[in-house]
Amino acid sequence: MNIRAFLVLTCLWSACAQAELSIQITQGVDNPIPIAIVPFAWEGDGVLSEDVDQIVMDDLQQVGEFRALSPGNMLSLPNEEREVFFRDWRVLAQDYLLVGKISRAPGSQLVQVQYEFFDINRELKLAGEILTGSVTQLRDIGHEISNVVFELVTGTRGAFTTQILYIVSEQSAGGQTVFRLEKADYDGQRAQVLLESNEPIMSPSWSPNGEDIAYVSFETSLPRIYTQNIATGQRRQITNYPNINSSPVWSPDGTRLAMVLSKDGSPDIYVQDLLNNELIRVTDHPAIDTEPAWSKDGRSIVFMSDRTGQPQIYQMEVGASSFNVERLTYDCFQCMKGQFLPDGVNMVHVRRETRQSPNYQIAVLNIETLRVITLTDTSLDESPSVAPNGSMIMYATKFGGRGVLDAVSIDGRVKFRLPSSTGDVREPAWSPFFN
Repeated sequence: MNIRAFLVLTCLWSACAQAELSIQITQGVDNPIPIAIVPFAWEGDGVLSEDVDQIVMDDLQQVGEFRALSPGNMLSLPNEEREVFFRDWRVLAQDYLLVGKISRAPGSQLVQVQYEFFDINRELKLAGEILTGSVTQLRDIGHEISNVVFELVTGTRGAFTTQILYIVSEQSAGGQTVFRLEKADYDGQRAQVLLESNEPIMSPSWSPNGEDIAYVSFETSLPRIYTQNIATGQRRQITNYPNINSSPVWSPDGTRLAMVLSKDGSPDIYVQDLLNNELIRVTDHPAIDTEPAWSKDGRSIVFMSDRTGQPQIYQMEVGASSFNVERLTYDCFQCMKGQFLPDGVNMVHVRRETRQSPNYQIAVLNIETLRVITLTDTSLDESPSVAPNGSMIMYATKFGGRGVLDAVSIDGRVKFRLPSSTGDVREPAWSPFFN
């Protein structure tokens, strides 16, 4: 077996091995919010490696909610409040204005990014601060500014500083399939290889604090569950049970892993305590029970089971009788991959409507009203993962004969794609908030 665990630090030089994801907007809202983002002035020497105002512009336009004014159409180019004339922006029908400048921090190699954000119609300054960091942190600073703007305008916390996990598979020069577990910013930038193997890697999952991940690796020729620390690369093998060991998912408090094991016969849901290794069997049924996901309070698990003949989604309290199971989906031929949104009421899932339909699509079910909204119109959608603010869902699908990652807003109005320049990309996992 050829298995290499990479530290995040050492991955910085391996750009050639990365999947190189880049966002393509495929659908936006009908009336996006007009915003003017003035190019930030650089008051130092040389050229900066990152364009902060462009990062903010890309962030806000990629989620489909905003339409940025081209700098070539601007009547003035202010960089601070005293240079702002609101009439210049009202005549251009802009609702919001972002200005800023970048300078060297006194006596250091750090840079200072000063930004100010305005409501043009009310002629009101909504936010402004100075962010300090290294030149290599300019992209992070841009995402931080995007978070501020997004939350002030929409009322929803921005998720631009979050990250994603995903699996890449591609053919090597010798014709062998190589599998990589990668981590990147939410927009696919700054991809880093966390694990590479000639054997399959599956089911990546974030710990709730974003410091560790869990996944399945076949490096011993058998599926086994591992955890890995993001910062150090240190790995820990969690399971070594006979037969299937799959689908690890962290509990909301980070102390347990739900998983699928077949050590006692058919695949069932189990929960393992990560501190004392105590293992609890949650389901006990001759059918296939798989794809666990935790409820928001950590008391119950939703899962897929074919106990009625076709895959459907069920919910069960951890520690309850195996007979105390609630079926959540009824009006679809097949429903699978259930995962609650942060509100704990709506559940994203993959559904195949009828036996005659070949399409697997991403949908949201309100478990109280039973209302279903189908969000995608592609045909082979799988592995949905919800952004921590509940506004977007990332999933794997096929495009041009290759595996790609798509994202759709919770109301279905906004869509974007992260195509890979190499290989097939699948199984996205959106990170939690990091602070």
